[in-house]
Order: sequence, then structure tokens, then C-alpha cells
Amino acid sequence: MKRLSLPHPVEEIKGSYFNIYEGKTIIFGLTSSAAIYKSIDVMRELIRRNAKVIAVMSEEATKLISPLLIEWATGESVFTEFGGEVGHISLGRIASSMIICPATANTIAKIAAGIGDTPVTLAALSILGFNKPLIIVPAMHYSLWSSPTFRDSLNKLMKYSNVVVVPPNIKEGKAKIANVEDIVAAAEAATLRGKDLDGIRILVTAGPSREYLDGVRFLSNPSTGKMGIAIAREAYFRGANVTLIHGPVTTPIPHYIRTISVMSAEDMLKAVFNEIKTHKYDAIIMAAAPTDFKFKNIIEGKLDSSRGINVTLIPNPKISLEIRKYFKGLIVGFSAEYVKGDKKLLKELALRKLYERGFDIVIANDISRRDIGFASDFNEVLIISEEEVIEIPKAPKSIIARVILDKVKVMLHN
Repeated sequence: MKRLSLPHPVEEIKGSYFNIYEGKTIIFGLTSSAAIYKSIDVMRELIRRNAKVIAVMSEEATKLISPLLIEWATGESVFTEFGGEVGHISLGRIASSMIICPATANTIAKIAAGIGDTPVTLAALSILGFNKPLIIVPAMHYSLWSSPTFRDSLNKLMKYSNVVVVPPNIKEGKAKIANVEDIVAAAEAATLRGKDLDGIRILVTAGPSREYLDGVRFLSNPSTGKMGIAIAREAYFRGANVTLIHGPVTTPIPHYIRTISVMSAEDMLKAVFNEIKTHKYDAIIMAAAPTDFKFKNIIEGKLDSSRGINVTLIPNPKISLEIRKYFKGLIVGFSAEYVKGDKKLLKELALRKLYERGFDIVIANDISRRDIGFASDFNEVLIISEEEVIEIPKAPKSIIARVILDKVKVMLHN
């Protein structure tokens, strides 16, 4: 009787989000933490980005979650023990990176001490020996997280150029495992770029502003802050020192990034001014979409809605023009234009902004399209400088953030 050869169910999702990890293999270490249930979500997100995921489990981790379930989730055999070079050395050779999710205090301390007495710690030492990225996702009780001896171990690992730690959420007396989105972002940045922005100070603006008419009603736009937050997150995991100034965004803000919240365009201008006066930055990336106009008169209380009203709008200050007068470092501006698919016009309008506002780089996109830009996880942009125009076809904003920062790095080094 002929046997059917059916594809593994994982093939249905492989690369379904975007082809970010083509040809990349990620070793996925699982240790004995209650947060282990989240590991499958992370694995599947990596696979949706076309990664090959090979799991390695400690003996204690197998008591919390079955290796059979992990094999189903990844479509690959699971390592629960090693024998000879076939194990940890071979994995170290083929791996693009390794992520330990969740990582217990015990596991982190052992890796820092060079102890490889579990499959996970042994694989991690091999990864470090091959100088490949190691992404550590801690999860533990807060008493362990704050222990001086544990902090010494963690700080020791964080000094390595190929180690990235995804900060946990501190709440309810626990260092809870990071959000899946943050873990995936850290894995992307570490695997594809490493800490190539180490030591660089970057100021990012994100989101809309609100210009109030009365105590309730305001003028704004559909910006959610997704692009600016993606840039800030990518820069952070690539080693940059990041500050994010944001308006009233609807996108969750990473808790591990230094942030300043503002409301109006004038608030944002003041906040940026204060930052460049009190801190030294190498680059400012102005991804925010502050409202171009504000009401000439603001009414106290709430307007009576039973009658009509005439209002006068006046221009808000152009933050980029004001900042360029005082900031001599690199400035990245954004040009959101309504051009109905006319790329030639989009380029012309962006180049005009490049010169008129003193930008070093302009990121231009067509806001007439509903499938990209505002409120979308995707965008399609032109990255324009005096030297070149880079066209990025429709892609996740995480990828666009990566390419923008690649360009920033090149220009800073030049």
C-alpha cells in the first residue's frame, strides 16, 4: 500500500508574515520556568518570518512542556540531550543565532560561569564560542532578578558584544517574560545586525499631536506611532542609547526605552529642544506626525454642540526647521505625501524637504494608499539622501526601521 507523504503543518505558516530569515537557523533553548508556555508563540512568529527553529530543552523543561509539542510547533527534532560532536558543536556551527526563552536565573548564572551541564547551557557556550548572537529572555521571581550575585552574572554576559538581553516586565513581584513582539524584535536585530549601533545616541520622535479646541475636542491625524516605536526598538536592541519622545500613541511603548510623553506640537518642540540642550545625540529621527495646524483660540470647558461655530486655524511651528538651527548632528525627516501612486512626484516633494529643512535623510511615503502607512504594520518608502535614493517595496515597519538605521549608521561613520 502506498503511503502518503504529507508536508508538516509548520509549512503552512513558514514565511507567511515575511521572508526575513531566509536561510537562517535559530537554536531555541527552553528552560524550567512557568513562562515556558509563551515559547511556542515566539517560535511560531520566528517561523512566520521564515526561520528554521531547532529546539534544545533542559531536563527540567521537559517536565513542564512535552518535547512532542515543541517538535510539532517547530517541525524539527528536539534535542533533550547531546552525545559527542553531533550535538552542541554541530548546532553551534549551523546556527545563525540562539535564543533562550525563557531563561531562568540558574541558567543565566551557569552560562556566565562557563558551566555547560544542561543541553541549553552547553549549546549557549558553543554559540558564544562561535561568536554568534545569543538572545537571553529572562523570567523569574523579582527576588532572584534583584539578587546582587545574579545581577553580576547578567551584567557579565551583557558586556559581550554578541549577547542581547530582552528586559522583563517588572510587575506583581516578578520579572515577567517580555512581550512576544519585543522578543521577536530582539531576535531579528541581534541575528541580522548585532550590536552595530553600540555607543550611538539616538533621539526618536513618534506619533501624532493633539491640538485642543476645548476641553474635549481636538485636531489630530491617524498616526499610531508604529514607525517611530519600531525604529526606537530596533536601535535599542542594536546597542544604541535611545530616547523616544512621543505624542498620544495607540501602539504599546517598550518599557525598557527611555520615553518622554507630550501632547501638542509645541510640547514636542520643547521636549526635543530640552533633550538636545541637556544631552548629546548623534542623530535625531523625526518619525512623529505632529499636526500642522492648531486652533487660534482654545475654549475653556466644553462647547455647546447645539449650535455651529467658526474657528480659525493657525500654523504650528515646523519642529524640524527649529531644531536644525541648533542641532548640528544627523537629522532624519519624514515626508508623508498624498500623491496617488506618483513616485516621481513623491521623490520631488521629498527632495524639496531634504534641502529646505536641512535633513540629511528623508523617508518618503504615499499616504493615499490604505494598505500602508498610518495605522498599518506595513509601509512602502523611499529613503532619500544627497547620495542616493533607496526604494523599499511594501514591507513590515520593522524591516523599514532596520534599513533606515543601516543608512544612519553609514552616514554617521562617514
